[in-house]
Amino acid sequence: MNRNKGTEEIRETSDEFREWDDEPEELSGAGQELEQGVTGEAKGQRLDVFIAGLDPDFSRTRAQKLVEIGAVTVNGGVAKSNYKVREGDRVLVKIPVPELQEVAVENIPLDIVYEDSDLLVVNKPQGMVVHPAAGNYSGTLVNALLYHCDDLSGINGVIRPGIVHRIDKDTSGLLVVAKNDRAHLSLADQLKEHSVSRKYIALVKGVVKEPGGIVDAPLGRDPRDRKKMAVVTRNSKNAVTKYRVLERFEHYTLVECHLETGRTHQIRVHMAYLGHPVAGDPVYGPKKDALGLKGQALHALLLGFRHPVTGQFMEFQADIPPYFEELIAGLRAQEK
Repeated sequence: MNRNKGTEEIRETSDEFREWDDEPEELSGAGQELEQGVTGEAKGQRLDVFIAGLDPDFSRTRAQKLVEIGAVTVNGGVAKSNYKVREGDRVLVKIPVPELQEVAVENIPLDIVYEDSDLLVVNKPQGMVVHPAAGNYSGTLVNALLYHCDDLSGINGVIRPGIVHRIDKDTSGLLVVAKNDRAHLSLADQLKEHSVSRKYIALVKGVVKEPGGIVDAPLGRDPRDRKKMAVVTRNSKNAVTKYRVLERFEHYTLVECHLETGRTHQIRVHMAYLGHPVAGDPVYGPKKDALGLKGQALHALLLGFRHPVTGQFMEFQADIPPYFEELIAGLRAQEK
């Protein structure tokens, strides 16, 4: 599938490289300014509908809230949600930063794969959220990082210090964290340029017959469920996943996935799109998993990037966690 060439954001003040998963709406895009001109294709839309279409992470409810608090202007003036946009209108959205001013420092053990004065690479366990969000302000990777580090980049504010990219709560594996703004900007640029190497290992349902392939299918919010992502053509972003089969079992397949882009839930959605959802994923697969998993069997196996100061290419690998190893061993035993 080809990427939809519809309306595009033409100005952002930060987070252009975003590739975060499970981004809560009250935090998504915090601090950004989005400005978009209305084309003939969109004229006549309600303002809240137009705003919701600016970014896959926006819902209409959130758009209405932004209008209510005065964060949206049309041609420099305020407008109501039911305003019908006209061709040539300039719509500016200023996304406010959450009011949370402090994040608790917590002595939570970290599996640090590499660390120097500019960055650290962490092997995140399954079940850990990357940064605080509404209703979940403790036990996150950020809480642990604040105990471990005195210096983290401030580009993403007090809620996401040092966080350059994310992986899902129930996805384990490697993340790079920036200790200063220089490192953060360099790593962010590499993500934006798609020059960061990222490989995942996943156990998916069903037997994948092909030895491998490429899924080139744009992702955006599911129009029927705004909490989910889907392969869609409207209000979408291009997404490319390469995969290859590592091992086949009677009812499952072990695959390696290489990300060329990093969209919300990309591997989970793309594999489900192929008819092979990740095992243990209740969002894009069966609600009840036959293997009794507590989350998707997905692990960020490899991460490679240029060091932001030395320019040296660095590559790290994290073994799959014990539960994943036991899962594969059990499937192999059943094959005998």
